Amino acid sequence: MSARLDYANASPEGYKAFGGVYVYLQRCGLPKTLTDLVFLRVSQINGCAYCIDMHSRDLIKQGVAVDKLVLVPVWHEAGEVFSRRERVALAWAESVTRVAQTGVPDDDYAAASAEFSDKELADLTYAIGLMNAFNRLGVSFRATPAATKAAQQAADSGAEETNE
Repeated sequence: MSARLDYANASPEGYKAFGGVYVYLQRCGLPKTLTDLVFLRVSQINGCAYCIDMHSRDLIKQGVAVDKLVLVPVWHEAGEVFSRRERVALAWAESVTRVAQTGVPDDDYAAASAEFSDKELADLTYAIGLMNAFNRLGVSFRATPAATKAAQQAADSGAEETNE
């Protein structure tokens, strides 16, 4: 799979606008680990390899254990590996991301609003919406994950050594 378009270079003002929301989310008061877990789960649902790679690396850098990281797709089954707040955020992220299927039911809203203040819930939903938008860019334009780039560079280096 090769990249189709570098959307950030093709439309820098659009990218900058999305970046402004990202910068806001970094300062809004939600814990970065919580936001990154949500970013990862949304990206998993949407199948965005670039974002899955990036947010997994971000979470590892923040000290999240690999044992926890690998259970994000099945957090429902992971019990106390995830805090109550994380489980509620992940459930909200799934409901909002799958809006066409779920309609974001009242029960999902009630659970999220019981755990998060109005501001926190609005900010969490901004984060979910932003990641859904970034996933659509990443998937549509085939953004290349860092792991793929590294593997390709290693393969290219190996081929050069063989040719020498």
